[in-house]
Amino acid sequence: MFANQSREQLRQMYCRAWKKSRAGEPLQPLEQQVARVIQDHPEYQAMLEAPEAALAAEFTPEQGAVNPFLHMGMHLAIRDQVATDRPQGIRTVFERLLPRLGPLEAEHVMMDCLGQALWEAQRFGRAPDEAGYLECLRRAAGGTSA
Repeated sequence: MFANQSREQLRQMYCRAWKKSRAGEPLQPLEQQVARVIQDHPEYQAMLEAPEAALAAEFTPEQGAVNPFLHMGMHLAIRDQVATDRPQGIRTVFERLLPRLGPLEAEHVMMDCLGQALWEAQRFGRAPDEAGYLECLRRAAGGTSA
């Protein structure tokens, strides 16, 4: 989805989508998805309304701050995975979490597993372990490893 974009281009895309959304301008499908994620996160909206600061901001582990662009990007990834049921079974996990948590918090729970899967893949220099990712998701949803 964003593989060929630099950090600056990606951040600009978020800022543009939010600006267009607030102005009531027509949005492309990806911009619509981004704007919905931003609407769900009012804590990031002021930052996105100041594009120069958003482009320059650093979010390091030492600061203890969540990188809002990574956070929103993970929401987009989870939503895409659930919509396409890929990996197969992820939609069922999401549907099991929904009654207890609601959509946004269900995504937050799922993002913990996604982050772990991506971290392990990067650490070991391999593709993400889909089976391990699904197992983590099923545990998070209170299910068994079936």
